[in-house]
Amino acid sequence: MTVRKRPVSNLLGLAVLGLLLEQPMHPYEMAATLREREKDASFKVKTGSLYDVVESLVRAGWIAEHSTERAGRRPERTVYAHTELGRKEFMSWLDELVRTPVKEYPSFLAAVSYLGALGPERAVQALGERIARLDEQIDEARQAQADVLGQHTPRLFVIELEYALTMAEAERDWARQIVGEIQNGTLTWPELITREGRQVWTDHNETEGQQA
Repeated sequence: MTVRKRPVSNLLGLAVLGLLLEQPMHPYEMAATLREREKDASFKVKTGSLYDVVESLVRAGWIAEHSTERAGRRPERTVYAHTELGRKEFMSWLDELVRTPVKEYPSFLAAVSYLGALGPERAVQALGERIARLDEQIDEARQAQADVLGQHTPRLFVIELEYALTMAEAERDWARQIVGEIQNGTLTWPELITREGRQVWTDHNETEGQQA
């Protein structure tokens, strides 16, 4: 499936469009609602970026000014709502993101590809610290999930918290497994040796055989 290029590609735009399905909102209310529902764990919610995305959505014709409102002496706030095109594009964009896996390049995956360079002891220490931090994040995420659901927010509205928890738990469990394999010796560790003027990784058993 070919991914179509859209005039708005910032995923914060997806969040804005999703909120406007419920009711027209002004940007300040959008940001507050996203944070209240812990959506800032899924989107980078920054006030300046949010206003920029709103302007991009207006230029694309996906949302439009609905009304203005004023609270006390505060400046007027512009309230935005979906256009017919915006609703159609939101559904298309969302459907595409759910259906089509996209190749991502997380930093942890890049680091793990060179785990051997740390050596067994340092790798165990680094992974152990990551496991501890993941445990903290998992506990915080569970509490945040409980808090949001305790406000009678429909589970479907925050189901991404379940996904994030599942992914964090899977990463932690994998890291624990690797630490165990390093410590019991089932994950063999190659050695960096010099061969023909260059450094190469070689199997530890191979090195011992050459030395004998």
